[in-house]
Amino acid sequence: MSAKNIITPALRAAVHLHSSKLTTSLSKSAAAYLSSAPAGGKHTLPDLPYDYAALEPSISAETMEIHHSKHHNTYVTNLNVSLEKLDDAVSKGDVSSIIGLQGALKFNGGGHLNHTLFWENLCPKGSSEFPTSGPLKDAVDARFGDFESMKKEFGAMTVGVQGSGWGWLGLNAKTGLIEPATCANQDPLQATAGLVPLLGIDVWEHAYYVDYRNVRPSYVNAIWDVINWSKVEERLTAAK
Repeated sequence: MSAKNIITPALRAAVHLHSSKLTTSLSKSAAAYLSSAPAGGKHTLPDLPYDYAALEPSISAETMEIHHSKHHNTYVTNLNVSLEKLDDAVSKGDVSSIIGLQGALKFNGGGHLNHTLFWENLCPKGSSEFPTSGPLKDAVDARFGDFESMKKEFGAMTVGVQGSGWGWLGLNAKTGLIEPATCANQDPLQATAGLVPLLGIDVWEHAYYVDYRNVRPSYVNAIWDVINWSKVEERLTAAK
């Protein structure tokens, strides 16, 4: 689709906008956010594929319940509110409000996306081991040398995130290699670094403070016991 066709004639008539008033990048952003809503019109908190206590002792049931039902749910709620405001701003041709909503949409949309990926990354201890062969092992060996070296380098980067944020393993579609990366706050990996997310570790304090207080390295060391490597390899295969 060409840039000139980002805003359809019907949408332009509905919102009384001219291309000089609403830039191509802004129109693309607004359209993408509004089209991201599911069929029911609102984003919803996903159910977990395991009980809150299933990840103990790495992550306590208390932490999981607070993290999922409170923190993630807040991102979902605020994302829906922001989308309603965006829809209203677009219908009124209120460019200033559209621009002003970008931060809330990025933060809450990223929070919803990141946490949805995060829950899928996890599973009860012993139910998913790092593979001894296959595409994930080959990719880890190609980039890091071996699994333990990956844990050491990726873990150190994740522990070193300043303030709140995430550590990620992502696929560089151009090189075909996996790469470690970090993102601040709730910035989504693909939009920020251009990497397809394979594995994310949440290092906001709400993810570990109940269990580990402010000792982030202990949390990162413990989370390796509950990583769903089958899901990581599934994402890798799908991304390639």
